Amino acid sequence: MFRRHFLKAAAALAAATLALPAVAAEGLTTFNVGYQKIGVLVVARQQGLIEKALADKGIAVNWVEFQAGPPLLEALNAGAIDFGYTGDSPPVFSQAAGGNLVYVGAIPASGRGSAILVPKDSPIRSLADLKGRTVGFTKGSSAHNVIVAALEKAGLTYADITPAYLTPADAAAAFASGAIDAWSIWDPFYAVAEKAQGARLLADGKEILGITNGFFLANRTFAAEHSEELKSALAAVTAAGEWADANHDAVAAALSEVTKVPVDIQKAAADRTEFTVTPLTDEIVASQQAVADRFAELGLIPKPIVVKDIVWTPPQS
Repeated sequence: MFRRHFLKAAAALAAATLALPAVAAEGLTTFNVGYQKIGVLVVARQQGLIEKALADKGIAVNWVEFQAGPPLLEALNAGAIDFGYTGDSPPVFSQAAGGNLVYVGAIPASGRGSAILVPKDSPIRSLADLKGRTVGFTKGSSAHNVIVAALEKAGLTYADITPAYLTPADAAAAFASGAIDAWSIWDPFYAVAEKAQGARLLADGKEILGITNGFFLANRTFAAEHSEELKSALAAVTAAGEWADANHDAVAAALSEVTKVPVDIQKAAADRTEFTVTPLTDEIVASQQAVADRFAELGLIPKPIVVKDIVWTPPQS
């Protein structure tokens, strides 16, 4: 099943790559954005903010959808997209694998939008009760970091659970059927499971980690060759974030429109989501380095990495 799913995903990525508009030799004609149907990029897309920012340069914007961060960063590394947003773990795995990427912006978050869920009648009552259980999550995603940190907090090791590496959609089905005992996931899947299935919160990212950053990333080559266009796109996304922080009801409606998830569920997700875009401060870089070190110590990435080595410094205009 996993092999079939991988092959389908690979074929879909290849098809998306072939379908992307080319960059003309004399300059940039298309800015390719990878996104998930969550957060500030949905707002930016619906309001056409990046399109407006790049219109005077004659640059079109092409949007490519992904279900999770790891495949998005595979596309970024391959140059199939130029820019995208993920949680904290995908860039760690990508950098450790030699990925051609840079950090260009961040959204510091409280962690309330990520969680470890269990069925409402589950005997699991504490993080320590995860011992011997099967836990579903997307490998290399922010949910991966949440479960690793949760085990550490409970005095358990990665070997104390049976990880089930599943996409959010597959994990939702497995959780509903009882095929997994717990699920580490982010909004809006978290909110859907709460509302539709009565899933019980075991612990959220705030309790486990204190903070869970999200990141805007760019293909390193693209960032070097098109810094002004990248700065314009970041400014547009920053404006989208400022608007979203002040308009949670409208954000919920916008997300509901693209995901078909009911507005009340998207409102629950929006109310525990931060949207403010910031540069990468020393504190954010240190927090991300802790994520990388955690994965390196467990042998989940092939080598230790230095996060600050791939933090982009925008040129002064």
